[in-house]
Amino acid sequence: MQTQTATELNVPGFDQSIAADVFTVTPSAASKMAELFKEVDDEDLQAIRVFVAGGGCSGMSYGMTFTDQKHDTDLVYQGEGFAIYVDAVAMSFLEGVEIDFVDRGPAGASFVFNNAFQSSGGGGCSSCGSSGGGCS
Repeated sequence: MQTQTATELNVPGFDQSIAADVFTVTPSAASKMAELFKEVDDEDLQAIRVFVAGGGCSGMSYGMTFTDQKHDTDLVYQGEGFAIYVDAVAMSFLEGVEIDFVDRGPAGASFVFNNAFQSSGGGGCSSCGSSGGGCS
């Protein structure tokens, strides 16, 4: 039996694009993502995948990686010079989040996820995720 994608099934209301008001990518984060994406020497890479995993602040942590695969149910944020893929489950934890890039000088630079869990009343840690270096 051959499976069909949500697009092939013409599922009403399934829009794969992420609206600009769901989460925010700051200008510094957008600039750094575009720069990193441009520097990667792998033509198969399609986007940056943002994911949420258990085990960090309030039981969850955020992370980012490059990906060469878009899943049928991925949502897409299109930036200038980069794209972000987010699966539907992770998307529910990204609502209201601001993705920023912060350079802390000698302490290093990292992506941070601000206002984490704001909509679910969670811990609101200012810097979570494997890319953000834990919680401050």
